[in-house]
Amino acid sequence: MKNNNQPVEGPDGLVYTARLPLSSATLNYLADLIRGHCKKICLPWRALPAGKIAGIVLAVLRCDQRPGDLAGGNGVHRTTVSRWVREVVGLLAARAPRLDRALKKIARTGGGIVLLDGSLIRTRRRTGKENRKNYSGKNKCHSLLVIALTDDRGRLLWVSAARPGRSSEITACRHDKLTAHLRAAGLGAIADLGFIGLDDTSDPDADPTVITGYKAARNRPLTPGQKLSNTVLAAVRAPVEHGFAHLKNWRVLTKVRTDPTWATTLVRALLVLTNHEVAR
Repeated sequence: MKNNNQPVEGPDGLVYTARLPLSSATLNYLADLIRGHCKKICLPWRALPAGKIAGIVLAVLRCDQRPGDLAGGNGVHRTTVSRWVREVVGLLAARAPRLDRALKKIARTGGGIVLLDGSLIRTRRRTGKENRKNYSGKNKCHSLLVIALTDDRGRLLWVSAARPGRSSEITACRHDKLTAHLRAAGLGAIADLGFIGLDDTSDPDADPTVITGYKAARNRPLTPGQKLSNTVLAAVRAPVEHGFAHLKNWRVLTKVRTDPTWATTLVRALLVLTNHEVAR
């Protein structure tokens, strides 16, 4: 009997054209970045032109397309597409703003506050010791924690390194010495109730660096003034949610399937692309 190992869709498969919900300015920016990198490393030839490579990388990041699917439609190998994605992500992450520079830029433009929040990025279930530390008991999922700062209009300024999902938001901020950077820049931050206790200044007369709302206790309900204060703060910090929404429009963050240690580079690369796309 003759064995037929051909796939059901045929030996070549089907190729279709899809539209990316991105601007041509973002594509041209990424293509110029690839051309500059090739010129720097003295690599005059690649299997596809820079514009085509940029389109493939954006398809992976924006729509979470599998590299194998894109490779078959463009006549290259799957590992070639994966190498292009990692290369471009590394180039973009190198252009992500540092915390101190981002805060100084806000201070120079006359800004007085930034918005602070954290979000979880879902990951696949890990094995061994990696499984326990990436599991968030609060959200009941395997994830990584990312802290972000935005301005008062919701434009992303900085994102932290991706940390295990079981980490608390306060611990992540203290690891980055966030309050010290805010004091050095002369700025304040507005955050939600999850950041109560972050501002650990020893001077009782000093203005608070991180402003949060009031949390009710079982035997201490909130007063009308405290409820009004929480409402006002919630309205002020609403744009930070829009900043995270723009970042998570990149569907590759729907569920990170690669090594979590690479997630920091990925998130910072998407920060650069998000700012370039939103600010166009």
